[in-house]
Amino acid sequence: MQTTISSKYQVVIPKPVREHLNLKPNQKLTVIEKDRMLILIPQASLEELRGIAAGAKTTDYREKKDRF
Repeated sequence: MQTTISSKYQVVIPKPVREHLNLKPNQKLTVIEKDRMLILIPQASLEELRGIAAGAKTTDYREKKDRF
C-alpha cells in the first residue's frame, strides 16, 4: 500500500490498516524515526492497558546490575 504526503504534510492511513488496527479519529500516534523509516505506534489508554500483565511471573526478577 502507498500513500502520499499532502502539501500540508498530512498522510492518510489506508482504510484496511485503520480497520485492522482499530484506529479511531483523534487517536494519538507516537512517531519514531529509525534508520530512515517512520514507525507509527497507536497510543493506548490506561483502560486499554489494564490487565496486560496479568499472570506475569514476579519471581526470578533480575536486577539491573545482573543484566548484560
